[in-house]
Amino acid sequence: MKQQPKKLLGILLCAGIAAVATAICNIKIGTFSFELIGAPVIAILAGMLIALGFPKAVHKEPFQSGIQFTAKKILQWAVIILGFSLNLGTIAAVGGKSLPVIICTISISLIVAFVLMKVLHIQPKTACLIGVGSSICGGSAIAATAPVIDADEEDVAQSISVIFLFNILAALIFPTLGYALGFGTEGFAVFAGTAVNDTSSVTATAATAENLYHTSGILSAAVTVKLTRTLAIIPITLGLALYRTRKAKASGGDATDFSFKKIFPWFILFFIAASIITTVVGLLPENHFSTFYNAQFVAWMKWLAKFFIAMAMAAIGLHTNIVTLIKKGGKPILLGCCCWVSITIVSILVQYLTGIYTTNL
Repeated sequence: MKQQPKKLLGILLCAGIAAVATAICNIKIGTFSFELIGAPVIAILAGMLIALGFPKAVHKEPFQSGIQFTAKKILQWAVIILGFSLNLGTIAAVGGKSLPVIICTISISLIVAFVLMKVLHIQPKTACLIGVGSSICGGSAIAATAPVIDADEEDVAQSISVIFLFNILAALIFPTLGYALGFGTEGFAVFAGTAVNDTSSVTATAATAENLYHTSGILSAAVTVKLTRTLAIIPITLGLALYRTRKAKASGGDATDFSFKKIFPWFILFFIAASIITTVVGLLPENHFSTFYNAQFVAWMKWLAKFFIAMAMAAIGLHTNIVTLIKKGGKPILLGCCCWVSITIVSILVQYLTGIYTTNL
């Protein structure tokens, strides 16, 4: 009973930062919307600035235990809740055509991250998070992967910052690039869904493209492709858990500390269960419950998942030294750039080879 009030102030601090970050995302200045940046990025930056100004306060009680709880547990809850936004039937019907592009872009990003980790001598956990975040779904993939590889706050903050930078560039460049390359509307939806990292940036990119193409449907198709990519969280996290277990045992690690059962990302099972529930409800005949679930409940869960991720990013920011992060930022940014460029090239190339790029919705 004493432990909960001890955590409460830290949790409330993170929730407050997330609430402000979410409110800022609703602000528009001319044609620019802060939604393009996203609440998680705003929250992590705010957390870093608070930690820089009040280091003694945030690194001690009464805040510390609540901040740690938010960075670990609420981050996992966010991934679980994200599962409610995934209707596997819709993804299979709409996102199936994009599967070759998704597999190729994920593969090239992970290969580039691994090679450059060796060449540039980047911290393995940072390289892993940047590779996974670039190839799958930005902050959500980083949130799912970080607990599995036992990444610390600085690793997560560094990777989120890198992903943010190339999200902004993609949202600004890709609509014009795709149009200039002659992408059809469906082709551009696949391009945006596979080559842009975070959902908010996919939304911004696809919405801008709809204005260029003078049509609708690109946004919904791009988001569906993006959600199809999100499912890659499952094999990636399970594979990393298995790899980490085998590597630790091969190097003489303690079997108790590095057993697969202990490292296994159990929250991923709840993520799968949530998506199955949404899929089953989607198959039910239309009634008051299914209509409410699909129209309102899923929307609330999407919002809550984003808010929990923003809370967790605020907690990570509160544990991160922004000065150190900037000093060490050169190599991770180069890695992120190489992943981003390779994904972009492969997405375009595979679409040309499969004939998707010229098709319309």
